[in-house]
Amino acid sequence: MSNPAITIVIPCRNEAANLAFLLDEVDAAMEGRSYEVIVVDDGSTDLTGEALGERIKAGKPLRHIRHDKSAGQSAAVRSGVFAARGKVVVTMDGDGQNNPAYLPRLADALLQAGPAIGIAAGQRLKRTDTKLKQLASKYANKLRSAILKDNTRDSGCGLKALHTQLFRELPFFDGWHRYLPALVIREGYGVVHVDVLDRERRHGKSNYGILDRGLRGILDLYGVWWLRKRRKTVPTITEISHG
Repeated sequence: MSNPAITIVIPCRNEAANLAFLLDEVDAAMEGRSYEVIVVDDGSTDLTGEALGERIKAGKPLRHIRHDKSAGQSAAVRSGVFAARGKVVVTMDGDGQNNPAYLPRLADALLQAGPAIGIAAGQRLKRTDTKLKQLASKYANKLRSAILKDNTRDSGCGLKALHTQLFRELPFFDGWHRYLPALVIREGYGVVHVDVLDRERRHGKSNYGILDRGLRGILDLYGVWWLRKRRKTVPTITEISHG
């Protein structure tokens, strides 16, 4: 596990019951590949630490990164990205709604697309969230797509694959994980999409709610639009040898 090719980053808060089956599914999906899993425990108060400790002692390719207090999903993803040892990072949510079967598909889609592509973004079909959450997400996605023109119908899907170095270079802010396609385009790279099927949550309830996403979303959207406008030209950089 010292030099894995792929790092799976899973941000979570109080998801011990879902992690119990989810991490087994991740290992099954990634069997035969060089990978590591980083669970970023965003200040959980349940048995997340104990559950992860047992798996690590059993020799699973798992690392446990912990926030001393909850800092939000974006911060948790970022902590995992900076801890990653793989050259490619694939993210997924810790609530069990993202199916780990798509992890290798996303990594392959990114790598097979070539160096011009910076992100393989999952796009959910047949959403299983509440009707209110689906309506809020649909409205936010339409508004975001119209303003940012990121060619992505569902930027909020937790399943995404990016080159680790590029991921670390993207401008960070709270809510950043919902604008990754637009931020990657800002750096001069393209986007490929992978359709994924959502699943119902088995245990618990969402720890990152609609108000957390919605009320600050307009300001975030304006901020990303401003960032894109402030970088209109992305040059191709080459070193010229005069020897």
